[in-house]
Amino acid sequence: MLSLLGVLIVIVGFAMKKDSILIIITAAIVTAFTGNLGVMGLLEIMGKTFVANRAMAIFIMIMLVTGTLERNGLKEVAASLIGKLKNATPGKVIGAYGVMRIMFAAFNVSFGGVAGFVRPIVLPMAIGSIEASGNISNVEHMEEIKGMSSGMENIAWFFGQVLFVGGSGALLVQSTLASLGYKVELVELAKVEIPVAIFALILSVMYYFLKDRKLNQKHYKNWNQNKED
Repeated sequence: MLSLLGVLIVIVGFAMKKDSILIIITAAIVTAFTGNLGVMGLLEIMGKTFVANRAMAIFIMIMLVTGTLERNGLKEVAASLIGKLKNATPGKVIGAYGVMRIMFAAFNVSFGGVAGFVRPIVLPMAIGSIEASGNISNVEHMEEIKGMSSGMENIAWFFGQVLFVGGSGALLVQSTLASLGYKVELVELAKVEIPVAIFALILSVMYYFLKDRKLNQKHYKNWNQNKED
């Protein structure tokens, strides 16, 4: 039972909204010692995992760099930057990120996902656009913006990565169609996916923009007045 203590630490840590990197590291260390692995056992498992999943090293590096920058004021800088832009709103910030995200996803370029990029950069920029209009963000609205930001990341990455010829998504579609008796080239798949990705992006941007206006009117009575001034 003690070996499951690491799972409890993860659940409690995220429920209390503590630092995600610290939670994971603490849980790993606790699990290693409660499972009688010790320091050497933990390092051995980490080494084997690293060798077997070399691509994860990029993700780990992004997480470490992002965590360091976040601790040294990354959120504040992002919020200050967006606050200088006139008529910026969370919906516009998230929509602009979606356009940029799908363009980079088409070349299979990842920013670190929700934890590595959305949380430390996109979310503070969305919050900064609210505060720049003279309003004070509230918890309920922040939860909605978190969901919108994460949703845009998932949509843009999901539809954008298939546009990359040779990407894992395209290869999966190709192999699935091949098992059903349809032989297609990766370039042909990319051509078919382009209008689908564009439609999905436009629909998502419109939806989040309309939802953003509704949320702003709900939470901030002086929103429209400030924007007009």
